[in-house]
Amino acid sequence: MTVEFTAVYREVPEGFIAFVEELPGANTQGATLDEARENLREAVALVLEANRAVAEEDLAGAAVIREPLGFAR
Repeated sequence: MTVEFTAVYREVPEGFIAFVEELPGANTQGATLDEARENLREAVALVLEANRAVAEEDLAGAAVIREPLGFAR
């Protein structure tokens, strides 16, 4: 299973801004396109980690079921 997101890069005078359409909060910038790509991968990882931590805190002590979720396009 491969989950894919859509990365968007926009050239600006300072370099590039980048964000993921499907993941609010995953945005960054870079002086070059390669730097923006690298920074965006890190931003996605940080957003997912932060969301997981918030969910774990919110659900602490609750009876829940956790399982992998896969999907195909």
